[in-house]
Amino acid sequence: MPIKIKNALISLSDKNELDKLLKVLQKFKINIISSGGTFREIKKLGYKCTEVSKFTKFKEMLDGRVKTLHPKIHAGILSKRSNSKHKREMSKSNFNYIDLVIVNFYPFQQTIRKTKNFSKIIENIDIGGPTLVRAAAKNFNDVSVITDKKDYKDLINELNKNKGTTSLKFREKMACKAFSLTAFYDSVLSNWFNKKLNILFPEKKTIFGSKISELRYGENPHQKSTIYLNDLTNIETGLKKIKGKSLSYNNYNDIYTALEILNSFKKKGTVIIKHANPSGVSTKGSPLVTFKNSYLSDPISAFGGIVGCNFKINKNIAKEMSKIFFEVILAKKFDKEALRILEKKKKLILIDISKFKIQKNYEIKNFNNSFLMQEKNKVIFDRKKLKFVTRLKPSDKEIEQAEFAFNVCKYVKSNSIVISNSFSTIGIGAGQPSRVDSCKIAVQKAKSFQRKKLKNSVAASDAFFPFSDGVKKLIKAGVKVIVQPGGSIRDSENIKLADKAKVKMIFTGIRHFYH
Repeated sequence: MPIKIKNALISLSDKNELDKLLKVLQKFKINIISSGGTFREIKKLGYKCTEVSKFTKFKEMLDGRVKTLHPKIHAGILSKRSNSKHKREMSKSNFNYIDLVIVNFYPFQQTIRKTKNFSKIIENIDIGGPTLVRAAAKNFNDVSVITDKKDYKDLINELNKNKGTTSLKFREKMACKAFSLTAFYDSVLSNWFNKKLNILFPEKKTIFGSKISELRYGENPHQKSTIYLNDLTNIETGLKKIKGKSLSYNNYNDIYTALEILNSFKKKGTVIIKHANPSGVSTKGSPLVTFKNSYLSDPISAFGGIVGCNFKINKNIAKEMSKIFFEVILAKKFDKEALRILEKKKKLILIDISKFKIQKNYEIKNFNNSFLMQEKNKVIFDRKKLKFVTRLKPSDKEIEQAEFAFNVCKYVKSNSIVISNSFSTIGIGAGQPSRVDSCKIAVQKAKSFQRKKLKNSVAASDAFFPFSDGVKKLIKAGVKVIVQPGGSIRDSENIKLADKAKVKMIFTGIRHFYH
């Protein structure tokens, strides 16, 4: 049923594009009610407007905390036009219907970005706005509610098309958006309080997000996908796309793995990601050398992968990269010559990551109609807690090598084995149901592409070795240092094997499962 708009209540924090809206409201002789800064702005633009205090005959109080929280306002919004009892009560009280509510909220997220002043933050928690919006959305059968200036155009079209009325379909759509906004807003507030009090797992947990964009497709082409911003500071992904098509779900998944590994580097380095696993990682030598080493770790898997660099890409690096098919290249800027070379690759996506910062402190996975939530794995290689369990002890340089391999292992899908030499991976075994199979894969990859580097290499395992078969496989391949968490009932057996082969073994006491 179409509803004629006679009275509109407007309360806006963001007053941009208000003039366009007011022209149409004036065209259809719609009375405007407003207060505070919005009232002043409407008057400044030259339009007639009734101040809320005059409409309610009640002066605002408590420093503006109470303005629109008045029966005349909320009865005007919530009354059912078809309900005879409501009609009698509205008439008896001499109350008018409010047919249109246009509201956006106090900028809470912007406030917490700008200040740490607790009192100021609290005062920027909107009460009247969400109350008005909920009331209007609940009574969508009779009332239109607009909460996003992006919808001004749709409202204008609706009024022009229907001669000052709105359709039920339009009101339902806007009500749906309104309830989504109030849920989002309350989630932001709740999460801010939980963060302030360092409560990671509250009794009631809400996950909030504002849509950044639709993605090209999901994990598979037949799956739809979207990226949402889930951050109190309202800072988007920190990725600046320089060239290329829109990103897919898989792109983002791979990119994040690359960024996590890059974030763990103490030196300049390169990582190549394929299906959310690293195929090659290196922090050895110049930026160009790190790229070459990463690629040579597994040149077959690198094809069509994602390259991540924590340095600026120059002409020489770009020339080498352009020889290989990659889907995405991440870097801390690209110089002009590098861009000229790489932009010739039609399907290549280039992304500047210089403003990216790892911020997420938890991880979420769906479980049917529930979700699992855990702290992010922030534990790093702690030299003070290392146990040197074999007769031969590793040198300082070997400990550094072990740290590199173990940190890479953290980002390889479990079960995971990483073999490295000179701060470059040479064989990675990922995601196998048995640890010995991961050992076999890591060794086989190393034999295929970096056989000479197997001698005196370092192997890292994300968890303990439940049996000796994996250790035997690594020792036979030429590994001279094995770093693992320890904690197996067969630890002593594995230590004896290492001692017999004059292999050094390090226990970290840290497990890095990554499923």
